[in-house]
Amino acid sequence: MELVKIAQACKKKRYQLYVSNDIRLATRVRADGIYIPSFNKKNFFRNLQNKNLIVLGSAHNQKEINQKVLQNCKAIFLSPLFNVKKSRYCLNIFKFNLLTLANKSNFLALGGINKKNIRKLQMLHARGFAGISMFKKKTGLLKAGFYKDKFLLNF
Repeated sequence: MELVKIAQACKKKRYQLYVSNDIRLATRVRADGIYIPSFNKKNFFRNLQNKNLIVLGSAHNQKEINQKVLQNCKAIFLSPLFNVKKSRYCLNIFKFNLLTLANKSNFLALGGINKKNIRKLQMLHARGFAGISMFKKKTGLLKAGFYKDKFLLNF
């Protein structure tokens, strides 16, 4: 099984592994946690502390944030922060901060983050950020990390 090899490589390198939407698979490969997408509204993710699984979720609005809080998510990816091709709308900094200040959860910014707007992340009320296309490109950031709630960037 391919995921077993990936899980072993993650453990060896001390990377955390999160499985999307499948509790049985997450426990079988001894993943660190489970990721619940925004479309998943089921509440059977509440009792995962007994299995030592961290629950992460994603949301796009207040209704979905409330659902993720009910699902007992330790951190919530809130997206899209900036303009992306897939979506007609974006939260932008003001709306993002309104949503995060109204809730007591750990929020991570996601969506549309690039070299041009990365400095704006300092104005966010977020515990971190995530990006896919920014780190995939050869011209993207070489290293990005966090140190005591401040992110460090090396170009």
